[in-house]
Order: sequence, then C-alpha cells, then structure tokens
Amino acid sequence: MQSTHGRYEYSPISQRPDYSWPEGKRLAVYVALNVENFAWDKSIDSAIAPSGMHNKQSVYSWRDYGNRVGFWRLMELFDELDIPIQAQLNTSIYDDAPQVAERLRQRGDEFLGHGISNSQEQGGLAEAEERTLIKTTTDAITQNEGKAPTGWMSPWLSESEQTLDLLREAGYHYHMDWCCDDQPIWMKTRGKPILAMPYPVELNDNRAIVLHKMTPTQFTDAIIDNFDEMLEQSVRQPLVFPISLHTFIVGQPFRLRQLRRALKHIVAQRDKIWLTRPGDICRHIESLPPGIVPGS
Repeated sequence: MQSTHGRYEYSPISQRPDYSWPEGKRLAVYVALNVENFAWDKSIDSAIAPSGMHNKQSVYSWRDYGNRVGFWRLMELFDELDIPIQAQLNTSIYDDAPQVAERLRQRGDEFLGHGISNSQEQGGLAEAEERTLIKTTTDAITQNEGKAPTGWMSPWLSESEQTLDLLREAGYHYHMDWCCDDQPIWMKTRGKPILAMPYPVELNDNRAIVLHKMTPTQFTDAIIDNFDEMLEQSVRQPLVFPISLHTFIVGQPFRLRQLRRALKHIVAQRDKIWLTRPGDICRHIESLPPGIVPGS
C-alpha cells in the first residue's frame, strides 16, 4: 500500500453538495500577485536562468525590476480595470521597498503571509525554525497593516511535514500551498482544520512562461479559455478561478499588454462573477454549515 499525506479524503467534485457565492454568483475570481524580494548574495536555482546563474547580477536585477517597475505598471492596470487583488508579500519588502506595501495598503488589498524572503525555502526548516519564520512574518504584517493575515503561501510552495499544523496553530485560516481542487476544501491538522484555497500551478506566469516557455499571447489565451470554460462549468457548481502573477514577469511591457487583454475579457463579465480576494472566499466558506464543504 502506498503512502498518503492523510490531510484530506478523496471527494469527486461532481458528487458534492451545492452552494453559491454571495449574491448567488457561481464563479469566484481572484488575482494573486507575488510581491517577492531576494537577497543579493543568495538565491535558489530554478528555470529562470541556466543552472548556476541564479546568484548572478543579471537574475537579481531582473527580479528587482518587478519591485521597481513591474509592480507599479500592474497597479495602474488593476486600478484602470477596478480589480481587487491579494498580495503574497515577502516581509523584507517593508524594509527594502516600503512604497510597494504602502501602494497595496492604499488600495485596501489583502496581505498574505509569504515568508521573509524568496531566497529561503520553508520546507527544509526544523519545526522550531519554521515556527519562528511564521511568527516573524505574521508579526511584521500585523505591525505594519494593523491586523494579522488570515492566509499563507509558503515561499516556492515549499512545505515541511508540519507546515499546515504550524499555520493553524499560529492562527491562519487558509493556505494556498496545495493545488488539488477547483473548490476550497478543509484539510486536517493536529488541531483545527485549515482551508485549502484553490491556487494555480498552470495559470501561474512563473510556471507557464518561464518554465513551460509559453508566449505572452499563449498565456493570455489560456487565461481566457480557462475563464470561459469555468464560467460554463460553474452553472452546475460553485468554483474558484485564481490567476497567479509575478511582478518581474508579467510586469514586462510586452507581457503586460497581453495580460490587459485577458483581464478586460474577465471584467466584461463582472455581473456574472464574484471578483474578490481569497480572504473573502475563506470567510464565506466558514459561514457555511458543516457537511457542505469537503472535510467539514
């Protein structure tokens, strides 16, 4: 018998109880913006450059373009289209680029716990070290924003065996590390359950464009096709459609131009969807009676 994580039971999406989002909407749409910071002398090898180049100035400065330029162009686009967003924020941003946090704060956007720096993975830490990382991140957001974040995404989606337990014990209500469903589901921890918020591996510009080499046009077409198909599917059951963006990737002008096309397509259907943030999705799920959402 093969090993299992033991965090949730199998549940076919077509055989679940029905419910709706606020105002009877059936498709919840949210934009997750990765607002990340990297150390000058330490990074993590990935598909962004030839192996061994990840600590070079060319890669560091490309990522830094996201905070210096790409983020600000994306904010202009979100303002133009009146799109709320959620930012998974490395808290070193507060020291290195405080104007970024202030811009998000002015919009009333949601801050998500995302570690201190994306130069550090979470999964390899000992339990005490990981607990400290979560607390340090939480305290920084609470101090700067006046309230604690309710959601978490681990840097690089890197988890240990105890990450979900530690997050729930730290007061988190939901996480975005598991990409297993188009509906929120409750996952087991050694304490109270924690909600798994749908988060995209596929409609994620870092994976799609950098790793899988999709062109900006292909990525935009994928967003539009995914949206149109899920809008049709949502007639039968409530669904969540997330889009994951990185400031240093889609913040590049030639990609931003194509992203604008996708987001205009989505907001043109605003009356049919719930354009929201994941924290609001979590609160709605928490308001439902037991037995409706898998794992409850």
